[in-house]
Amino acid sequence: MTNSNREIAIIDVDKIGSATSPLRLNRTVGVVSSSESPRAGEVIAVRALTDSATYNMLELPTGRLAKINPGDLLIGVLGRRRALKGFVGDVPEAVQAGDHLHLLNMGGVIGCCTGHHSSLGDAIRVEVIGLVCDEGGRVLNIADVALPLRFTLGDTAPIVMIAGTSMNSGKTYAATELIKQANRAGLRVAAAKLSGIACLRDTLNMADHGAIATASFLDCGLPSTVGASDLAPVAKAIVRRLNESSPDLIVVELGDGILAQMGQDYIEKEFGIPAANARRDGARLFALVRRKVLRFGFQISSNHDLLEPKREGELVS
Repeated sequence: MTNSNREIAIIDVDKIGSATSPLRLNRTVGVVSSSESPRAGEVIAVRALTDSATYNMLELPTGRLAKINPGDLLIGVLGRRRALKGFVGDVPEAVQAGDHLHLLNMGGVIGCCTGHHSSLGDAIRVEVIGLVCDEGGRVLNIADVALPLRFTLGDTAPIVMIAGTSMNSGKTYAATELIKQANRAGLRVAAAKLSGIACLRDTLNMADHGAIATASFLDCGLPSTVGASDLAPVAKAIVRRLNESSPDLIVVELGDGILAQMGQDYIEKEFGIPAANARRDGARLFALVRRKVLRFGFQISSNHDLLEPKREGELVS
């Protein structure tokens, strides 16, 4: 098959990365051999060339982890990564069958690795087989099925947002604990992850803790949020999608909020949610927590380190 003098080859692959999950691909796909201007999110077929002792698993669209063996044919997506404790990489300037790239994360994001944390070995090196295309030879991109961007939030369930200083700082743990406790209290909870690199692990973890619906930036066609100039329309699209499930509460995990763009000012401006940064103004953070606690009938002692139930008939000012 050809289109504009581009030959389409049909291949069968061994494993498909979860970063492609919005497209619901089969293991038999068509590929073209090259792209002179590749874009993040484009689907790529590669052959694994090396192994890794520390980073050798691929997350499948089901969420299951599969061992990557040298020689495996894999499908992933082109993307960027900036991980303090992981890999750093970019989308190549051009892609040609036979080029060597790297696996940047377990979800199947692929690019040119330029560095990694000292605790990791080298990223798995892969050889480009081609870019996955439709019957007409057009290269597929996860953005083809993305949620439409939204520029207003609209009516929404109450939102709790969680930010942290870096990866592995406990953001997902805090989010899943909130989801679990709210679920046990009888609330319908939806949850989202708004930044990072494409991988289903965290949203599946949220579902395992009781979230009735989950979504992430992957649903908006982004393999990662590196280089995204304005994530507010993405975040609002995700929140709108979650509200379709009629939740009582939405728990949102942001990115490395204290050091990156998703901090106090961002939350207050884009979502109208009171926020505070513990490092910038701990007193303000406590004041926000205090107001919320008082609504549940608790009394905060004068030394600010004890919470006591309000006695029947007692007023709390």
